[in-house]
Amino acid sequence: MKIAVIGGGPGGLYFSILTKKAMPHCQIDVYERNKPDDSFGFGVVFSDETLGEFLSRDLKSYELIRSNFAYWDDIIIARDGQTVNIAGNGFCGCSRKTLLQLLQKRCIEEGVNLHFEQNIDDVSQYQNADIIIASDGIASGIRTQYQKEFGTKIALKKNRFVWLGSTKPLDAFTYFFRNTPHGLIVAHTYQYETGMSTWIFECSDATWQKHGFAITNETDTITKISEIFKEELDGHPLISNKSHWRQFPHVTNEKWYHKNIVLLGDAKATAHYSIGSGTKLAMDSAIGLSDALIANPTNIQAAFEQYDKTRRNTVEMIQHAALVSLDWFENMDRNNQHPFYQFAFGCMTRSKKVTYENLRLRDQSFTDKVLEEFNDNINCNNNINCNNKNQLVTSSAVEMPAAFSSFRLRDLDLQNRIVMSPMGQYSAENGLVNDWHLVHYGSRATGGVGLIITEMTAVSETGRITLGCAGIYTDEQVVNWKKIIDFIHENSPTKIGIQLGHSGRKGGSKIPWEDTFTGNPWELLSASSIPFNEVGNPVTSGPKAMTTADMDLVTSQFVEATKNADKAGFDMIELQAHHGFLLASFLSPLTNIRTDEFGGNIENRLKFPLRVFTEIRKAFPKEKPMSVRISASDWAENGISEDDVITIATAFATAGADIINVSTGNTVSYQKPQIGRMWQTPFSDLVRNTVHIPTITTGYIQDIDQINTIILNGRADLVALGRPLIADANFVRNAAAYEQFEDNTIPNQYKAGNSHLYPLKASERKQLESMKKALKPKSNKL
Repeated sequence: MKIAVIGGGPGGLYFSILTKKAMPHCQIDVYERNKPDDSFGFGVVFSDETLGEFLSRDLKSYELIRSNFAYWDDIIIARDGQTVNIAGNGFCGCSRKTLLQLLQKRCIEEGVNLHFEQNIDDVSQYQNADIIIASDGIASGIRTQYQKEFGTKIALKKNRFVWLGSTKPLDAFTYFFRNTPHGLIVAHTYQYETGMSTWIFECSDATWQKHGFAITNETDTITKISEIFKEELDGHPLISNKSHWRQFPHVTNEKWYHKNIVLLGDAKATAHYSIGSGTKLAMDSAIGLSDALIANPTNIQAAFEQYDKTRRNTVEMIQHAALVSLDWFENMDRNNQHPFYQFAFGCMTRSKKVTYENLRLRDQSFTDKVLEEFNDNINCNNNINCNNKNQLVTSSAVEMPAAFSSFRLRDLDLQNRIVMSPMGQYSAENGLVNDWHLVHYGSRATGGVGLIITEMTAVSETGRITLGCAGIYTDEQVVNWKKIIDFIHENSPTKIGIQLGHSGRKGGSKIPWEDTFTGNPWELLSASSIPFNEVGNPVTSGPKAMTTADMDLVTSQFVEATKNADKAGFDMIELQAHHGFLLASFLSPLTNIRTDEFGGNIENRLKFPLRVFTEIRKAFPKEKPMSVRISASDWAENGISEDDVITIATAFATAGADIINVSTGNTVSYQKPQIGRMWQTPFSDLVRNTVHIPTITTGYIQDIDQINTIILNGRADLVALGRPLIADANFVRNAAAYEQFEDNTIPNQYKAGNSHLYPLKASERKQLESMKKALKPKSNKL
């Protein structure tokens, strides 16, 4: 078998070593356009986990790399001279030039043919090869030639960055943040060999423009950067190596192979340098491709299929983590408003792979600083727009878990930050809640949640989603709701809010567990006559586009429902303006194509939802808070924009909203959401820290560790749980026991269980932490 490897980077070289070792009869030729000792950039980074994989694959390569790297265990975060060290992070830095030379040496030892200073853009010269491996980098000429076949997509990210070096010695991987008159600039720095360190400087495009940087003027760049970071450089020079300002290209390919050509390294997929996985991604994929060829030596297509099948999920997970990490840096000016330890904690947990507990196991002294700052110093001035109606109630005790700190909205005090998310039960009859709802809500209240937000409760009979939806438009409905609320107030400190809504074009849908809609469909209303087109919705033609008379009627229905909610004793109201329901249909350009005063720009699209909110705010007692739930993304092309979301949240805040419940999606049936753990928190972060209003977040949040992480890094003030509370009514009680937090709100009838529960959860936590420590990659420090 003849294999032509195009591009002599780490991925191509490592693939050649592994494959030639296992299949010595293969002829492997590596073609590289540069000289053997050419290298662009300075150092590369590997984690203990990655080095452990190298050890298991090729001991000689591992030993060569390990003998030439700089190792560190700490990460340091510094902002304008204030610093914090976080221990327990095993990484090494290695010169990229040295790494290439070591891998070239191993290739020669195994019998791989290396060809330098080659023209690698002409694929025809490799026509005699059985396999052509395109590992020719981000700007791959081979991939570009067949970009339609590969389904290549390249998205340039917003920030500007430049890769430089320095002689400044560093004891740890360090993020140096510097505030300038034009915005924040960060230096990602690490030592990779004695006397040399990598310095990647990054800032927003606006900051870059205001400083007057030029893409290719290296002298000007070094002069300006050296002055800004003169304290950090401590007299050491910056060194350039074709160090031009760039925007990071996020590369993906729908297919990784075409005929006998297969993609490897940056040609296939890129991962932002902020998670240090670019070279790791290339070398891990080299392992995957080599394994696939070794397993299928006579069937190239089968090998390519195995390569794709075994590696794609991992690659996409790393790319997603890198994008989430990159998003934090793209918004570092927004994050910069946080107190120092919260800022540092946000930086450490930015990709969502690292959580509060991870860091606590690595370095409890750091997490203690974060928690103490949160409990002692968070106040109106540095978290929310303080106008004396909202204030945080905190404890100075370091032992107080973030999730169990109190929170105040107007005159409403919540015992903790955990919220029961609105979840349809579809068990009402004629809009009447019943004993099912009493047990459902009552058990979560005695289970310890700080706030219950009811399932969407219709303001009219035709505002229901299904025949099983609850309502609050009759006196009998008010009486039944009051029975539930009285039980909650009499037996727990839990507060309960009602989500008032109107189904709009989603009305008349079947109950989820039933096969068909069994009632008589009613006329649906929406911003525009656009059907939802989802299975279960019987409407085949468009809903009626609302007239001003319809708007008057629906507004009056919301006001009457608000008065009924107060009569029933609800502590709070949440207005439903999300997920494509009636009010939300006005907000999204995908569901609002009106040409009158209620369509077009976001200010017009806001008019009717804002009118409804304003009227119900007038009708609800001023001491009671109100929330608005919005969809901050439609997950569809040409949907609601980030600027729209900021305008919407700002308008509701100005009109008197006390908190915004930030959700996404479900506006259109053809959405393509990017679902993962804590996946909606960035949208909450956007609203909270731009509009400066408290937020509720939700979305695949599964445990108390994630809740603490979200609150501590300032992405939300309250965390709403859906399925975890469906599965476990005592989620909060179990979480308190896991944290060994003495929750004094436990009903007297249940306190006897503490003598069993707290030791049990302490034992479970100890076992889990022992397992995490055991699974931590072995240190590769010499």
